[in-house]
Amino acid sequence: MSPSKNPAKAPDFEKSLERLEKIVREMEDGELPLEKMMQHFEEGMRLLHFCSEKLNEVEQKIEILLKQDGAAQLAPFQPAPENEDEPHAKSDDAPGF
Repeated sequence: MSPSKNPAKAPDFEKSLERLEKIVREMEDGELPLEKMMQHFEEGMRLLHFCSEKLNEVEQKIEILLKQDGAAQLAPFQPAPENEDEPHAKSDDAPGF
């Protein structure tokens, strides 16, 4: 059995993300020698690729169950817009506070 198929040996998303964040902090400090900076960069790129793939897998698996004509249908998950700077739109049906 390959290591990627064995859950006990498969990399963990949360641990990978924590490690990636630590690498970024260390690189941003600017105190690393060039060789160590390159090692961190290479490891960071591998972790970034792994985390990105895991997020894509999860996004593809997330589906919303819709009820239509008494039958359940699956629809792809649509994430909310990422722009948090814009105020939330006020619905015409919402009471004015």
